[in-house]
Amino acid sequence: VSLVLLVLALAASSVQGFAASSLGGVTGGSNFVVSQRPRAAQSSRQTQHSNLQMGSQAKFGIFSPAVYGAKIILGNDKLNKIRGKAISLHSQYIGDFCEWAGAYHLRTRLIKKAKTNGDTLGFLV
Repeated sequence: VSLVLLVLALAASSVQGFAASSLGGVTGGSNFVVSQRPRAAQSSRQTQHSNLQMGSQAKFGIFSPAVYGAKIILGNDKLNKIRGKAISLHSQYIGDFCEWAGAYHLRTRLIKKAKTNGDTLGFLV
């Protein structure tokens, strides 16, 4: 119980969006509002360069530790083979569902959404 309280206290102390200590000055505004103001426009060359991502950088999610463990136990090649088979089966089931529901035109959007969700959950690390 004390560990949970300690974690909550640390999390609460690190959030400064609306904290009383962040209210300051004559205006009485918070740092949260200031951070949401639009910034000055950068040159298009800098903006394009900062938006460019080289390769895939998967997000660390709730299932990432299991994927890392599987990489260690199975090896990268075996894991990629199993992952490819799972993605193939999932895409097939999405297609079957879309056909059953009469919404086959949504198939590609649902598959892209499944990939995004898999990345968020940590399956793609």
